Amino acid sequence: DHLPIDDRFGVESRMPVAEFSAYLDEVQEAADAASLPVLLGVEADYYRGCEASLESMLNRHPFDVVLGSVHFRDYFSTDPIRRGVSDPDHPEALWNEYFTLVAELARTQLYDIVGHIDLPKRFGMSTDPALIERSAGKALDAIAEAGMAIEINTSGAIHPMQEVYPGLTLLRWARERDIPLTFGSDAHDPHRVGDGFADAVALAREAGYTDSACFRQRQRTLLPLPVLDQAPID
Repeated sequence: DHLPIDDRFGVESRMPVAEFSAYLDEVQEAADAASLPVLLGVEADYYRGCEASLESMLNRHPFDVVLGSVHFRDYFSTDPIRRGVSDPDHPEALWNEYFTLVAELARTQLYDIVGHIDLPKRFGMSTDPALIERSAGKALDAIAEAGMAIEINTSGAIHPMQEVYPGLTLLRWARERDIPLTFGSDAHDPHRVGDGFADAVALAREAGYTDSACFRQRQRTLLPLPVLDQAPID
């Protein structure tokens, strides 16, 4: 779930701090009852200025994996990236701002994975390589230097652009930098967990990947890509 860094950063897109203990208890109860491993993970937004609060929260709990994401333009704003699109005829400026924040996220070295790395395309922003290659490249360089992974997030396939995050071109740029890969469905619904993973694995192979990363106790292990039956998202 989304980590409650500090309520002064807004609670619209994450659980309130007061509910976090119950979340931890639910995960532990599931782990105790399950026949398969149940790991403790969170998605944590990056905001300029939130680093101390985030680091304190992460140090207090035994997370297995922390996925970092950028949804907001600055830590004072509760407006999503999409509400900052004031000039759709000039998307390059927004992409530059977005990828600058992704690079800053990586440089904190507080996260294990960068989530939905080309999120603005959900809101109509073109992913033309001529627009994004320079700024995306800088973000990917920062991710590689930090030793982080990125995810293939299959939820994009049910969003308006009908393409996973990231698309093939950006995924190839990540592979060129030896950035490890994970898979996520960003399901928001238990029935959608794992949606589209077979297609995502096929895309990873097309981009040149042969393995994927998994995490336990914030330690990364690489495993060969699985062989999965094709199961397109409906």
